[in-house]
Amino acid sequence: MASLIEERGDNYGALSRLIGRNAAYIQQFIKRGTPKKLDESDRRVLARYFGVDEAILGGFTPDVEPKKSKEFSKKSNNNKNLALVPQIQIEVSAGAGNITGDEHAAGTVGFDRHWLKTLGLSAENLSIIDVNGESMAPTLNNGDKIMVDLSDGTGRLRDGIYVLRLDDALMVKRVSLSPGRTRKVLTISSDNAHFPRWEDIDPALVDIVGRVVWASRLIS
Repeated sequence: MASLIEERGDNYGALSRLIGRNAAYIQQFIKRGTPKKLDESDRRVLARYFGVDEAILGGFTPDVEPKKSKEFSKKSNNNKNLALVPQIQIEVSAGAGNITGDEHAAGTVGFDRHWLKTLGLSAENLSIIDVNGESMAPTLNNGDKIMVDLSDGTGRLRDGIYVLRLDDALMVKRVSLSPGRTRKVLTISSDNAHFPRWEDIDPALVDIVGRVVWASRLIS
């Protein structure tokens, strides 16, 4: 399996979440041999994802290595371009700003690697989370899913929409750098004019989680 992961440039954590395990599960299996053997259901899911025969992931000796079928080879070639982005089961508030829950893995979403690359994004730095509330409407609505680049935070901070922690609340807000000041301060605002904004915020008081780079919503 290690060679398949290396060949495709997959992320251990994302593959672990694909089979409903903790983020370190696949890495521990490969690096430490724990567990010694994948569960049948886990092996089946991974085999379908990689486009290989299940026996390849179940352990074999070189003289009895099973051959890949044409169907599996075709799937493997198609899936090489698919990057798994973990979906985190936690909401970010676009309302009163009171979401403080723990993060839980909730599966993965596949994205074309080339498309991500054209956006300057790397799959291992991305997470998908849900928006709660209407303070960022119409840009972001309640129930929208947003992709957050966790590598694009305080060090590269610029005007844009970010997931951040402020006063122990996890929220999604528009962040602007206030110009013409003797010291660097932030304006944190909502796109919905009916919600408050905070000006002259000391950056040290704000924990920037990551920049929102993509969003999706259900059209009903």
